[in-house]
Amino acid sequence: MKKILIIFGVLSLLIFIRPALGLNAAQTTADSTTITQTEEVSDDRFIDEALGGIKLFYNYTGFANATAGNLLMILIGIVFIYLGIKFDYEPLLLIPIGAGVIIGNIPFVAGNQTGIYETGSVLNYLYFGVVKGIYPPLIFLGIGAMTDFSSLIANPKLMLLGAAAQIGVFATFLGALYLGFNLPEAGAIGIIGGADGPTAIFLSSKLANGVNILADGTVVKNLIGPIAIAAYSYMALVPVIQPPLMRLLISKEDRKIRMKPPRAVSQKEKMLFPIVALILTTFISPGSLPLLGMLFFGNLLKESGRTERLADTARTKLIDIVTILLGVTVGASTQADIFITKDSMLIFGLGAISFVIATMGGLFFAKFMNLFLKGEDRINPLIGAAGVSAVPDSARVVHAEALKSDPNNYLLMHAMAPNVAGVIGSAIAAGIILSFLG
Repeated sequence: MKKILIIFGVLSLLIFIRPALGLNAAQTTADSTTITQTEEVSDDRFIDEALGGIKLFYNYTGFANATAGNLLMILIGIVFIYLGIKFDYEPLLLIPIGAGVIIGNIPFVAGNQTGIYETGSVLNYLYFGVVKGIYPPLIFLGIGAMTDFSSLIANPKLMLLGAAAQIGVFATFLGALYLGFNLPEAGAIGIIGGADGPTAIFLSSKLANGVNILADGTVVKNLIGPIAIAAYSYMALVPVIQPPLMRLLISKEDRKIRMKPPRAVSQKEKMLFPIVALILTTFISPGSLPLLGMLFFGNLLKESGRTERLADTARTKLIDIVTILLGVTVGASTQADIFITKDSMLIFGLGAISFVIATMGGLFFAKFMNLFLKGEDRINPLIGAAGVSAVPDSARVVHAEALKSDPNNYLLMHAMAPNVAGVIGSAIAAGIILSFLG
């Protein structure tokens, strides 16, 4: 229709101006034919240019630049979100991480300043807090402000269970060395065994950030993304991984052991604990100061009775904001071309093994402790599984498993002692590793 209207307009114009130009009918007919051919050429050129523009637009879309790896990672991100929503597996972590995985794997044209590794992009600026280890201490500040150490103060011997569970850290470290990772990389991977996401990010940002260079000139790989995803994934899967191990290694009779109620802890003890613990732990492991310093500072805000506003900000608004930024940026760092590698697969495999070893270490050490305890001083070996620092999920899993064996056996408060001890233990382990390898 457009072509017909154009021809009709040209012919009409020629009819009106023909007398002025002195054109006869033959000339008019010949010129009309020439114009028609010109218009046909113009229309063909218009169509070619339109198709070229559409093709150029397509080349700048994600559809043209998507790879099978991008689609796989997007699917993994959707699975994370599904697990968080459907099964309530650490939704505050898995949903931001899952969304970040999707964001990080939307294909883009190189140089467009949109990817998390593109200098100057918004995501790159947000990722700065991960690379420089800023977010983890802020997370620890919030954890400290929401943690009650009463159960640990009331029964200090349960701190040994938190220490025993750190066997997973050093077993994973040796496994990583065996698989060919260098010392700093193995140290960063090993901390996955502590089942503590912020600690894993903190240590990997110091040891395996893609910047450090060894004495022989070897550049340490950037393993922050795989290590963080592995640590948070296994934290979320605590309700899946730990119960079978508990039932396999602890007899039903031992699972029914009832522990005596913890003694009442005074407010004075609660106030003194973060100060004393801060000094002792950081003198033992100075490298853990950024984490444990903020943990016990947050707890002091909570227990002092004079800084409730600050404590409330730390355990609510601050930790929520940092969790969002941490989750999204860690997820976005898993771009397919960087994340889907042999190293990532090995890290995930080591993470699974380390989590199992850490759980077993806590369970076996709890049984070992009972060899020296009598009567009502005996402990339920199940609480050894809470020695991993997945707070408070592992304590809840222990409590739920105990109720299955005895509906009146309440272990939550007892399990929180090794659980918070595990947080302290994993941070100390990270500080020791950093001191030797940093």
